[in-house]
Amino acid sequence: MIRLVVVDDQALVREGLGLILGAQPDLEVVAELPDGPALLGFLAGEPGAADVILLDLYLPGADGVEVLGRVRALGPVKVLMLTTVGRAADVQRALAAGADGFVLKDAGGAELAAAVRSVHAGVTALSGSAAELLWPAPVAAAPEHAGARLATLTGREREVLGLLGRGMTNQGIARELALAERTVKSHVSNLLAKLAVTSRTQAALLARHLS
Repeated sequence: MIRLVVVDDQALVREGLGLILGAQPDLEVVAELPDGPALLGFLAGEPGAADVILLDLYLPGADGVEVLGRVRALGPVKVLMLTTVGRAADVQRALAAGADGFVLKDAGGAELAAAVRSVHAGVTALSGSAAELLWPAPVAAAPEHAGARLATLTGREREVLGLLGRGMTNQGIARELALAERTVKSHVSNLLAKLAVTSRTQAALLARHLS
């Protein structure tokens, strides 16, 4: 069970996120908090109580990146940043400060839950909208060339790529396809090289736009 804390200054948003994520069988929302001081107080009073924090980027008093720095000093916990307005600079600033992932509030419930699972597993998670902010070029430029690269994938590599697009980790893909995890890692490396991209997120985003 992944223990999750939701931090957002808008009551309706955090309660909605709590309901959506809490309905997942492997996620438990242990706290819904309005701001940074409340989060820091919770973590100090309940050390080790949270596995993942869903942290709004814009909070009253101190923004989420500043709060993130203070959270890091309190112990190991994964932090997934959240915001409504998407700007590439915001995503870059959060990731540079040590965020484990970044999602926009336009993400669906399934995508958001997948992002929580990914960061918990140690995989940097970006929602599709956030990834597009960072890497528009592979999608926008020469789609016919990208389609030709996609055609070079084997059937198994296409299966792996589809599961990457659902936010699954190598371990999860291995279970889904009944493969050894090292075999999945090999397939991921091969498909990244064939698609001429540098990350699994770029690969999944490219496939999504070509589907």
